Amino acid sequence: MRTLALVTASGAALLTAGTPAPVTLAAAGGPDAALAAPAPAPRPVLPAVPLAPVARAHQEPARAHRSRPAPAPAPDRESTGVGAADLLAGVSACEQVSNGKYRKDAAASADVRVCGAEGAVFWKADLDVDCDGRTTAACNAATDPFFHGDTAFHASDGRPLDAESLPYVVVPAPSGVWDYAESGIRGGGVVAVVHGEKVEYAVVGDVGPERVIGEASYATARSLGIDPDPGSGGAPSGVTYILFKDSRVSPIEDHEAAERMGRALAEEFVRGH
Repeated sequence: MRTLALVTASGAALLTAGTPAPVTLAAAGGPDAALAAPAPAPRPVLPAVPLAPVARAHQEPARAHRSRPAPAPAPDRESTGVGAADLLAGVSACEQVSNGKYRKDAAASADVRVCGAEGAVFWKADLDVDCDGRTTAACNAATDPFFHGDTAFHASDGRPLDAESLPYVVVPAPSGVWDYAESGIRGGGVVAVVHGEKVEYAVVGDVGPERVIGEASYATARSLGIDPDPGSGGAPSGVTYILFKDSRVSPIEDHEAAERMGRALAEEFVRGH
């Protein structure tokens, strides 16, 4: 068949081209040796293999033999800051500085004392959500039946504070029970608010009723994992407020500055206890 013959012939030609021809030596006195011994057929030239990928492969470490990475060092207090347990240990005992006790709510009995410590005052109470200040989507007359569009302390632009975005704490108005200013507390002062295992650094941002204590902004409650709804949220107990004396964040709305100052003051407070 024609196809088979062509394949056979082609195969034979390839075999012949790839095999050197036998060399015939010319006898003495015979024809020219160069003509008697035909030159061998050239060998096929193979394409050059690029070396760059091979070199790169040898430069990479053998993944299968790569040793397991060393475990990360345990975090220390200097790098992570103090935790809730550290702060609570510093306020385990109360040296009362108030002349009486405060109510958690207007209808509750008075059972909250303001306590003094080295460099701070503190109390343990509930957390009522304060939405006072600028009108926002979360804080307004429709969401909070007791909404008031102002705060005792204002932002650097002269406007009321934004309870939805700024963590702040409410202190009771000065009275015969206690005057926050006499304890070195003022607007913009730094506060560590502790709830469970969480710590939020806030500022003194508003002033409330004379006889009621335990109130913080919408943003503070949200950061602590407490329901921030001003009508139905808050925490009935288990919240500790530690106010650092003679501290102040300026401008008052700079929350990052409050966090930096708060961590430093908390470190100092824990070392002192």
